[in-house]
Amino acid sequence: MPKSAAVLLPHWTSSWAPMSDLAGWIREYVESLRLQNASAHTLRSYSADLAQFAEYFSRGGLTPPDVADFDQLTLREWLAALHQERLSKPTIRRKLSALRSFFEFLVRRGAASINHASLLTTPKLPKMLPHVPSEEQTNSLIDSIGRGELERPFPTRDLALFEMLYGCGLRISEMVGLDLDDFDWTEGWVRVRGKRKKERQVPLPGKARNALARYLEDRKPQPRENAVFLNHRGGRLTDRGARGIIKLYSIALAGDSSLHPHTLRHAYATHLLTAGADLRAIQELLGHASLSTTQKYTQLSLTDLLRVYDSAHPRAKS
Repeated sequence: MPKSAAVLLPHWTSSWAPMSDLAGWIREYVESLRLQNASAHTLRSYSADLAQFAEYFSRGGLTPPDVADFDQLTLREWLAALHQERLSKPTIRRKLSALRSFFEFLVRRGAASINHASLLTTPKLPKMLPHVPSEEQTNSLIDSIGRGELERPFPTRDLALFEMLYGCGLRISEMVGLDLDDFDWTEGWVRVRGKRKKERQVPLPGKARNALARYLEDRKPQPRENAVFLNHRGGRLTDRGARGIIKLYSIALAGDSSLHPHTLRHAYATHLLTAGADLRAIQELLGHASLSTTQKYTQLSLTDLLRVYDSAHPRAKS
């Protein structure tokens, strides 16, 4: 069994005595993710998924197999149980991803000879393009916030949130993670820490800059609080808190409950592409590791062009 590691673990590990071989390796794996600067979201989801995996093989008080004894047939049994629970395909895909990564870690450490999880079939998802509001819809919503059409206790903060999400294309986790010293006000740049703490610089557009300047005049932090976006207590605004603000305005002012923070990131990329921005430049701005991830926006742009053609061209319909 591997040596234990200091890391925040799911509650189930503390209830097993003695700790199983599987539980011990899960501890090591989660700790390795933390040392690689994996996001808090990844740590939570992978810990929970692997905890459920271990619990499945511990049902009825049984001791799970040693990690070297898992084979493809055993893993297929677990996968079949996920389908019997009627879990959604995206959920099953995420759990498979966690398991494959875990067994790849075991192979690297010499605890397993083969990554049998990599041989499991991944449920296919229907090809769905994300909903993206038009430029008019996006600007109309943000302008409504700027006019104070919805009474809120921190209107300048809320406007700055929207301006940064749409004006800089940030992930919600990147935005709430911003600190005061991340901004270069002279050059007009903001330093963003993306996935696995990878840093990039993003231009700070004029409207976002002005909204931030007004908000910073109203900002009332707790002592030594360096976060840009604050909650009502003066501490750092959480991911969940920011999502709640976005949803509140989206429903109240746009009547759209489906609009969420990532929608504004999609809008940022799609509207840049439509205006003629280079795809590789958009990749850098978004912080995508692979160009293929960015290329989905070409599909969105083409879909929009076809819709315009179908509605406007006299020869479009048979």
